[in-house]
Amino acid sequence: MRVAALYDVHGNLPALEAVLAEIDDEDVDAIVSGGDLIWGPLPAECLALLRARDARFLAGNCERDVLAHDRDVDAWCDARLDDEARAFVADWPATVEVDGALYCHATPRSDTELLTAGTPEDVVAEVLEDVDAPLVVCGHTHHQYDRVVAATRLVNAGSVGLPYEGVAAAFWALVTDDQVELRRTGYDVAAGLERLRASGYPGVDELLHASLVEPMSRDDVIAHWERVAGRAA
Repeated sequence: MRVAALYDVHGNLPALEAVLAEIDDEDVDAIVSGGDLIWGPLPAECLALLRARDARFLAGNCERDVLAHDRDVDAWCDARLDDEARAFVADWPATVEVDGALYCHATPRSDTELLTAGTPEDVVAEVLEDVDAPLVVCGHTHHQYDRVVAATRLVNAGSVGLPYEGVAAAFWALVTDDQVELRRTGYDVAAGLERLRASGYPGVDELLHASLVEPMSRDDVIAHWERVAGRAA
């Protein structure tokens, strides 16, 4: 079975369109939307596009934030959804199993826990100790990696919409049986930025800067998340 894992789209419709165009040539059997889809400039459009593709959805922390709409930016995203869409999103599970692999947003036990390519193995092993699946696919920290810790393979699919990879593109993963391909899809980022800016999303330039305008280096991103998690000075 060939599964496309699309994570952290963050309302970036141009990036999502580019990835789906590439998927059309890949004979994909299923699409998993791995959370943090509807927090960003074009949330309703991204949701509609993936629903039309019969994607399987799981919730990220940003879905919870949007539906709670406690902050102005969350309320802005929530206002772009109708009642039917809100009810649909509210039913998304925290994890999805497809063909023996476990898909989660951040970790199987939390949608906010931080794991990176540089997280110590003992920390990763503790996070995954109750997981039976041989493959866990996650996102949340917006950078790709493929690690094996103890008996579990942990893959971060990266971010379609707001990648922290040192280059402006769309990142995702293609999972086929026991094989995983970490993919990068190029698109017209400049034109995409104009579409996203025209949305009226609050703070859109700040949102896009570190991922698509002046992309942070991969090493800086890993160091940042490890500091946030309290594992580095």
